[in-house]
Amino acid sequence: MDPFTAALLVICGLAVLGLPIGLSMISGSVLYLYMRGQDMGLVAERLLNSMFTGYVILAVPLFILAAELMNTGSMTDRLLRFCNAFVGRFRGGLAQVNVVQSLIFSGMSGSAFADAAGTGRIIANMMTRDGRYTKSFAAALTASAAVIGPIIPPSIPMVLYALVSNASIGYLFLAGILPGVLMALVMMVLVAVQSRRLKFPVEPPVPVRELPGITFRAFPALMMPVVLLGGIYSGAMTPTEAAAVAAAYALLVSSLLYRSISVGQLYRALVSGARSSTSIGMLIAGALVFNYVVTAENIPQTLRIYLAGWDLTPLQFLILVNIVLLLVGAMLEGTAILLIIVPVFIPTAVALGIDPVHFGVVAVVNIMIGLVTPPYGLLIFIMQSITGAKLRHIIRDLVPFIGVLLLALAAITAFPDFVLWLPRQFGYQG
Repeated sequence: MDPFTAALLVICGLAVLGLPIGLSMISGSVLYLYMRGQDMGLVAERLLNSMFTGYVILAVPLFILAAELMNTGSMTDRLLRFCNAFVGRFRGGLAQVNVVQSLIFSGMSGSAFADAAGTGRIIANMMTRDGRYTKSFAAALTASAAVIGPIIPPSIPMVLYALVSNASIGYLFLAGILPGVLMALVMMVLVAVQSRRLKFPVEPPVPVRELPGITFRAFPALMMPVVLLGGIYSGAMTPTEAAAVAAAYALLVSSLLYRSISVGQLYRALVSGARSSTSIGMLIAGALVFNYVVTAENIPQTLRIYLAGWDLTPLQFLILVNIVLLLVGAMLEGTAILLIIVPVFIPTAVALGIDPVHFGVVAVVNIMIGLVTPPYGLLIFIMQSITGAKLRHIIRDLVPFIGVLLLALAAITAFPDFVLWLPRQFGYQG
């Protein structure tokens, strides 16, 4: 049997049996080297060299910790009250609050799961209280809104894409802002249409005299994206350093200013962040080792030559990538797709003249939509466990949201100038 085929079978087999995908990839890579007669110590060497010299990887656990601290303290509650004060007064107001809070919270956490499990859990419970919204609609909307999290900076998937593509993290962060806002807008339009059709309730408006106080109490939390992005684009800090600042800022605001986090809660946040970081770190390690196997087999260049025979235009290639990533995203975990499958397409994208920052945004949006696409969409299962809604009802209510997200993806794919406009204002030459 061909060594590469054997490695793939081992990876798939072990993953099906329940072994973490990171360990499965390391096992398959060891088998590949053994069958090739190469030194199996290359696995350890590749892993250590990649992990310990990959300074950018450190941003991942730091952003995860920042999200944990925000969810543990009262920052999320204050942000929800702020969002409700401004958009909660309209028909379907709580549903609109759900989208707006994801838009704001995404500028702090960088993780769709942190968004869904943090503010998403709170707003979903608010929506279903007293039967104002069905559990399935609240779950579908919250899962869809959480997709925005990794598009608007900071973004853990963007950090991982920078790791495999050598694209600038700063420009990737900037490029995600307008697409993230577009995704929020199309969902808000859909919610407005559904609110009138389904006669969603109207929430009592917050008195105007209370708005300054609500804004003042939420102001420290709202300043976090400003501190984070201002530090990066002013040149005062690297994205990795900004991740450390984000975690420190969340801790200081929660403990000293809001006084809403105890020593026990801090410990639990650290433990939870460490567990999530370990899980992602093992997946990164396995992907870095397996990428060596993919490179040794010359798969990216083979694919580039093969696709060159199709004489595709850049737009046609991006449509093909969209189809592949959407199909794969319905079955595989997003981080694995980003670290294993996306790098295979990068050489072809570069050869066709596709900007790597634009390509990164398109890839990440695809992967995030996969989080709400059956049968594997992880956000669907997270929201099912939170709300207790039936899976088939959540999927039924998800269909319109997936539809408008695909429309936003089509616009992001077809109009690279829309994605790259903001990075170019900051000196990007792409």
